[in-house]
Amino acid sequence: MFGDLSEDALKTLASISIPATYPKGAVLFVEGEAPRGLFVISSGRAKLSTSSPEGKKIILRLAERGQVVGLAGTISGKPYAVTAESLEEIQANFIPRQPFLQFLREHGEAALRVAQLLGEVVHATYDDVRTLGLSRSAEEKLATFLLSWMDQHGPKRGEARVSLTLTHEEIAEMIGATRETVTRLLTDFRKRQLIQVEGSNLVIQNRAGLEGLIRSQRPAG
Repeated sequence: MFGDLSEDALKTLASISIPATYPKGAVLFVEGEAPRGLFVISSGRAKLSTSSPEGKKIILRLAERGQVVGLAGTISGKPYAVTAESLEEIQANFIPRQPFLQFLREHGEAALRVAQLLGEVVHATYDDVRTLGLSRSAEEKLATFLLSWMDQHGPKRGEARVSLTLTHEEIAEMIGATRETVTRLLTDFRKRQLIQVEGSNLVIQNRAGLEGLIRSQRPAG
C-alpha cells in the first residue's frame, strides 16, 4: 500500500501500526459500526460483505495481501459500509483512525496515495455492479466470475489452472445467486467440458466456451 513512501513516512506509519494475527472467521469490523481504523492485510484473505434487512448477503470483494480494508470509513468518519471477515488465518496491521488522519496531515505523499486507492476501489465497485446489474442470468454471472478469477489469480501464461478455495456458498454470495444454483451450474459446466474442478483447483478447459455464454446473453446492437 505505502511501499513507495519516503523513509520518514514509513517509520511514522510503522510506529502507529499494530500487527496481529486473526483466525479464520474472525470479524475485523461490522457493517454500521463506527470506524475505529483500517487494516492492511499482510497475508491471507478477508471478505467484504453487505446484507439486506432480510438477511441476504453479497460479498462485494476479497481483500488480499497488500490491500486495505476499512479505508473509506476511516477517512470519512462514517460507519463502515461493509462487514470484513477473514476467509482464512490472516496477518494484518491495524492502524487506529486518529493517528492515521494525523499521519495523512503530516505526509502529503501518503494522502495522495490514499486518494488513488479510494479511486481504485470506486472503479472496482463500478465493474462489480456492471457484472451483477447487466448480467441476465446466473449462468452468465458465474461464467464472468470464473474468467475474472482466472485472470486475477491464475498464471500469466501456460495452463489455465488456478486455486479456488471459495465454497459454493461464498461464490453464490459474490454473484448474487443461491448455493444450489452455483452447484448446479458448476456441474453443468463440467459436463459441457468448459471447466474441471480438481480438489481446490479450477481448470478452464474451454475459455472461448465460457466467453460465449456471456456474449450470447448480451442484448444485440
